[in-house]
Amino acid sequence: MARATGRPDLPAAPSPASPQVIRNVVLVGPGGAGKTALFEALVAARVPGQRTGTTEHVRTTTLTAASFESGGVTVNLLDTPGYPDFIGDLRAGLRAADAAVFVVSGADAIDRPVSLLWRECAAVGMPRAVVVTHLDQPRADFAATVETCRRAFGDARATHWPVVKDGAVTDVVGLLTGDTSTEHEEARAALIESVIEESEDATLLDRYLEGEPLDTDALLGDLRAAICQGTFFPIVPVSPLTGAGVEALLAMVERAFPDPTVHPLPTVTSPVGGAVQGVACDPSQPLVAEVVRTTTDPYVGRLSLVRVFSGTLRVDETVHVSGHLGDFVGREVEGHPAHDDDERVGPLASPFQDQHRPRGTAVAGDIVLVSKLSRAETSDTLSSPDRPAVVAPWLLPEPQLPVAIRAATKSDEDKLAAALQRLVAEDVTMRMEHAGETDQVVLWAMGQAHVDHVIGQLADRYGVTVTAEPYRTALRETFVRRCVVQGRHVKQSGGHGQYAVCSIEIEPLPRGGGIEFVDKVVGGAVPRQFIPSVEKGARAQLEKGLLTGHPVVDVRVTLTDGKAHSVDSSDVAFQTAAALALKEAANETTMALLEPIDRVDITIADEYLGAVMSDLRGRRGQVLGTEPADGMGSDGAWTVVHAEVPQAELSRYPIDLRSVSHGTGSFVREPLRHDLLPADKAKELLGG
Repeated sequence: MARATGRPDLPAAPSPASPQVIRNVVLVGPGGAGKTALFEALVAARVPGQRTGTTEHVRTTTLTAASFESGGVTVNLLDTPGYPDFIGDLRAGLRAADAAVFVVSGADAIDRPVSLLWRECAAVGMPRAVVVTHLDQPRADFAATVETCRRAFGDARATHWPVVKDGAVTDVVGLLTGDTSTEHEEARAALIESVIEESEDATLLDRYLEGEPLDTDALLGDLRAAICQGTFFPIVPVSPLTGAGVEALLAMVERAFPDPTVHPLPTVTSPVGGAVQGVACDPSQPLVAEVVRTTTDPYVGRLSLVRVFSGTLRVDETVHVSGHLGDFVGREVEGHPAHDDDERVGPLASPFQDQHRPRGTAVAGDIVLVSKLSRAETSDTLSSPDRPAVVAPWLLPEPQLPVAIRAATKSDEDKLAAALQRLVAEDVTMRMEHAGETDQVVLWAMGQAHVDHVIGQLADRYGVTVTAEPYRTALRETFVRRCVVQGRHVKQSGGHGQYAVCSIEIEPLPRGGGIEFVDKVVGGAVPRQFIPSVEKGARAQLEKGLLTGHPVVDVRVTLTDGKAHSVDSSDVAFQTAAALALKEAANETTMALLEPIDRVDITIADEYLGAVMSDLRGRRGQVLGTEPADGMGSDGAWTVVHAEVPQAELSRYPIDLRSVSHGTGSFVREPLRHDLLPADKAKELLGG
């Protein structure tokens, strides 16, 4: 969504009058399957002057959209990243679309990560078609890929068959409508049987078994209905390089994919949680729309990609902008504070890669670009001011990879905070943390590629250069044995001096015991007005740390005795004496370091369970137990591993788990407690 460069040959923006003539389609698939090449080939087939799909090895990192007319309908086509680090844009694309084209390579296996991606679509009830690419490669086998798809995806059948000449796909044959031959008989029969199973005509099976010729148009009608309902998944061979299969796929999009009135609406409530009446995929109903992606263009300012669910969005119309992301995820989200504002809608445009084609309205079901919505961020809701609404956000993954960054120069430091706030607001899968204890700015991302992308965005869009540095965990200090010390603060420098003496006993408390202060002074050795000063000084020094600069926890400090001077004693003097006493007590024999421990829940395919367990042991992890994973589908057994792992050992775990589990593992974590740092690790910090 960058500045338009001007295309006089580009057709005017589509302006559908009703939801029934809209098809919102998202391309989904693993990295390297050829989604972007297919995206370009589909667009080029309908838009004069567009280049064909030649980008076979480009990694897509952001959601890309193009709107065009095809066969009397408006197609809003979305291209999503296939790399797992950019799953946020994938899920945004699934929210905006009503049907998915799942792209797989005919030359590669359909492994567990691909099955997980398919499940992403199934989880939102998305009708799907499967496109098989890369059939021009030597190891490609369309028939074998079809059978693999059936095992992995369920009721999937080829509706077309490729024609291959001299190693290239030159055409495709429709198994129901084309000029089939004997080599297609088995696939054609299998397709007809699947269509009969989906048909509502109870007599169709008997007539087929009796050898009665079936009406092709009736079969096509049943096939399209099953595709629209998401109960049958057609498999189409397509070559973006030659264009073979492109027209067959577009015809399927036009005639078999659902319009927005068929796909269920997301949950809509008022900002206070009540019901909102009249919300429906109908241009005449109250406006409800959602910002699925935002970005900032250096020439035109902020751009919002908006899906309209109900009503009609108009230029210069005042809308209510609601953002309550934190209410749904259970915590405050950086860059997404709760807000309710009214704002005037800026210019509307149909998305078309890097072009902007102006338009005046967007009806229910449509996808449109909105310029200069200054108060709207990704996942915010646009609604009528007299009927404010909030759309429940799509499933948001939690970033688990921490990376500390530091500005390269003073000039970069001045610009870094504003640039990061903008990027965090645009990308709901990134979180920023100001770690005061370690004096680090920490980005929480989905993986290393996500981190590299963000750092690249900082440099390219905002001119900010940053360097990554090791992420440091926030340790704690504690006492491990009882000790008795005295703190003396005695100074004479003319005039009033400073005099305070504190006798203090220090005892360790159980983990989680906090800080206790006990007064056991008898006989007025420390005047009563100075006892709070002793406590204040002790607590302040414990917060600063004693050995390594980390806060001291789980300790009881008991004031047992002391001395005061009638003239020279003061509040400051006793605070200082208390701090000196604690410093006197602190050494490597009386104190130890505590490290943070996280509770980790790992979901893993059973075939990689042993490798994950072994890896956890290498991270000083303690496995608490395992249980079968619920809701993981039928493609093999899955297990959830519950463990406690030192936080320092998890700094690269998203990357390492992906490697150990071949891309199938996922995990969530939460802070649990602090425990003793092993002696060998502590020696590194305490200088041996």
